[in-house]
Amino acid sequence: MLQLILTGFSEVVSPLTVLLIAGGVLLGIVFGSMPGLSATMAIALCLPMTYGMVPINGMALLVGLYIGGISGGLVAAILLRIPGTPSSVATCFDGYPLAAKGQAGKALGVGIFFSFLGTIFGVLVLMLVSPLLARFALKFSFYEYFAVGVFSMTMMAGLISGSIVKGLASGAIGLLFAMIGAAPIDGLPRLTFGFHALDGGFDILPVLIGLFAISEILKSARERNAKKPTLLQDFKIKGFGFTFAEFRSQIFNFFRSAVIGTGIGILPGIGGGTSNILAYSAAKNGSKYPEKFGTGIIDGIVASESANNATIGGALVPLLTLGIPGDAATALLLGGLTIHGLNPGPLLFDKEAELVYGIFAICLIANLMMLLFEYGGIKVFARILLVPKYILMPIIMVLCVVGAYGLNSRLFDVWAILLFGVLAYVLEKFSFPLTPIILGFILGPMIETNLRRGLIASKGSYLPFLTHPISAVFLAISLIVIILAARKEIRAAKKDGKESS
Repeated sequence: MLQLILTGFSEVVSPLTVLLIAGGVLLGIVFGSMPGLSATMAIALCLPMTYGMVPINGMALLVGLYIGGISGGLVAAILLRIPGTPSSVATCFDGYPLAAKGQAGKALGVGIFFSFLGTIFGVLVLMLVSPLLARFALKFSFYEYFAVGVFSMTMMAGLISGSIVKGLASGAIGLLFAMIGAAPIDGLPRLTFGFHALDGGFDILPVLIGLFAISEILKSARERNAKKPTLLQDFKIKGFGFTFAEFRSQIFNFFRSAVIGTGIGILPGIGGGTSNILAYSAAKNGSKYPEKFGTGIIDGIVASESANNATIGGALVPLLTLGIPGDAATALLLGGLTIHGLNPGPLLFDKEAELVYGIFAICLIANLMMLLFEYGGIKVFARILLVPKYILMPIIMVLCVVGAYGLNSRLFDVWAILLFGVLAYVLEKFSFPLTPIILGFILGPMIETNLRRGLIASKGSYLPFLTHPISAVFLAISLIVIILAARKEIRAAKKDGKESS
């Protein structure tokens, strides 16, 4: 493995690759620090730019955006009490109160440093677990891949939202759009309604841009009269912002939160938006002074930022080993790989080992750059928060349209991003989660193709899907998840009914 790691670093030491990593991290921090923007939106916006790059350079830019964007959310969370990204929601709980006490530098320093450590932890787990999981996944046949796809859909739908019905409905919408165009295996056109532009189906890039960028622009337009952020207070960071004694007191909190973040990242479709809140809750429940949480203590910042950044490495595990994105941002990274003709999965470790370990190296280099950039330019990033959205959003809209058109040079893709943007906007108005849509869109062809191949191999029998041990285990877990989530929702509905009566 050491030889492969060294090979990976040799893949990314060229000046252009390092420059792309640095540019990605900087832009990611800007997007992450601005409420309404996110790492996901940054990746969606820059994905078309990677089309003409070699794969390692394209991934350098996208991974840099991912790491910078997730960490950048702490800036607005601490200074304005507005989470820059969903991954920084729990950072507001103690970060802003600590900043309000005149210790904004300390709050930012703690957040930045433990973001760095959290990412290191997640990437180390990624490097250790991924090769083992990939070797295990090589034993998978049609039946196992079908079961894993179903398992991913149910886990995502049951855990990402408070309503399993809405989660499954969003996943079904994604599956429906994935079925438009030529069917797998036999190539028969489906759901095209006579429009030849739909014969090839929807490309993943317009879908991603529409769901995660256009919808945000529409939401910003709706909130044009929202309250403007207050002026930023001045602050200073001395050293790392905290003492060695404070660091030592947070070691157990860090490891517990990093483990939670990595584990949540590995589960498909959940991500840092959940892990930071779970880690914060675990830190509060396990604390000797839970009453102090929410008043401005570093324990809450450590828990949130360690977990959400550890989720980065965890979310890349299923992406690289099984071709299943761990969250919305890694769904976009999957799009970046497929643009270059690469199919994430266990064979990627055999056929493109240099690229895989190059991605590991990119993660580590980007994380180090994130640490340096945020400590060195934190005041600059903080000032960016004051740029009006009416200046930013039109620029982003133009870039989205250019990026969609530039993929295949057809206006159909421009209409597609508008379609998915409006769809996402409407669904979010009714509290339907978006991540299941893109996960359904990505997993749909995998589930259908392996289902049909399995039925062909078994001559129409569904029994092998239940008799193969690995397949049976994943399908059983999927059923259990749905039953437990349904019971939870029924109980919540009964409780709400009693309270209203």
